Amino acid sequence: MKGSWKIGKFAGIGVYIHPTFLILVVWILFVYWRLGHDLATVVRGLIFTLAIFVCVVLHEFGHALTARRYGIDTRDITLLPIGGISSLEKMPDEPVQEFHVAVMGPVVSFGIAAVLFLILKLTGAGALAQMNSWTAASFLQRLMVANLMLAAFNLLPAFPMDGGRIFRALLARYVGFVRATRVAARVGHTLAVLFGAIGLFTNPFLVLIAVFIWVGASQELAMAEMKTALAGVPVSRVTMTDITPISASDPLSRAAELVLQGAQQDFPVIENGRLVGILSSKNLLHGFSQRGPDAPVSEFMLRNCPAIAPEASLQSALEKFQESGCRVLAVVDRDRLVGLLTMDNLSEFVMLQSALKREGRTIQPADQDSTRTRNGQGTRPRKIA
Repeated sequence: MKGSWKIGKFAGIGVYIHPTFLILVVWILFVYWRLGHDLATVVRGLIFTLAIFVCVVLHEFGHALTARRYGIDTRDITLLPIGGISSLEKMPDEPVQEFHVAVMGPVVSFGIAAVLFLILKLTGAGALAQMNSWTAASFLQRLMVANLMLAAFNLLPAFPMDGGRIFRALLARYVGFVRATRVAARVGHTLAVLFGAIGLFTNPFLVLIAVFIWVGASQELAMAEMKTALAGVPVSRVTMTDITPISASDPLSRAAELVLQGAQQDFPVIENGRLVGILSSKNLLHGFSQRGPDAPVSEFMLRNCPAIAPEASLQSALEKFQESGCRVLAVVDRDRLVGLLTMDNLSEFVMLQSALKREGRTIQPADQDSTRTRNGQGTRPRKIA
């Protein structure tokens, strides 16, 4: 997630803190300052905050390590004020797999609470029955309750919480993935409105949670509908073929000239007759600001973006975009570069399909070799039926 701070790497997964996580830290420290008005109380609050931080990380690793069992890697884990987000390379294809990945987070939180409960019982410190108030509770009692609250909150049936994914996974077995996502997204939007309304009159923190839930539900629904629109459609349908390659030794100014001519925004980089990378518009601008127009393309091109075959489906292309983090893919047919595919291509295609679907029509290729071209704002015409 942009703007996040990396704090370490565990089990091959980077862990980050989003700047908004500091809202939670400041709020907890403020609460503890009001309790004691002394440094010792604030320090205890800080230690408690760090303990919660560790528990949230363990919760997210429950998701990440379960996903790894199904061959799905996790790019990173980011901590937010209301929990964490595990950025999986892709979501599991089977509902049962998504259920297992989603449920393991709350299972870990409940497990931590259970262990703390046993420790409290064995040490005679007492657990919930002896917990008269939050301020009078011991460190372990409060940490136990915090994990119970974390698990319970994440089981709410709304995206992007675990409960939303669990709900969708169970529902998808009967009504299909897309319809299940629509239902789960509606539930999420309803909860967001409810939390927002309550938060306006009680706790502003609930308003932040409401925004988080609304955005998460909307994004999940958009992604599900995009996957449906792309299923079974070959990459060749939206490949840009009217492209100009550049050399790794060319200066960035060469690519800038082509951009200003309106020919294209992203460039395949060729060296000794073979594809060695892609210079995206984002990297071009970054190179200009860092090194200027004379810097070689080789210093700013992307070397790890995967290639895809023209006969592959757009759904598999979307998965490659998600797994690699690249927004541009080279389309290669038997080691021969035939064009480029960008996330913008996919978005445009989905918007056109959605607009035409309302009229009962779809986009069809004009001929077998019909592929997308970019020349200024023009495109090779397609047949619309």
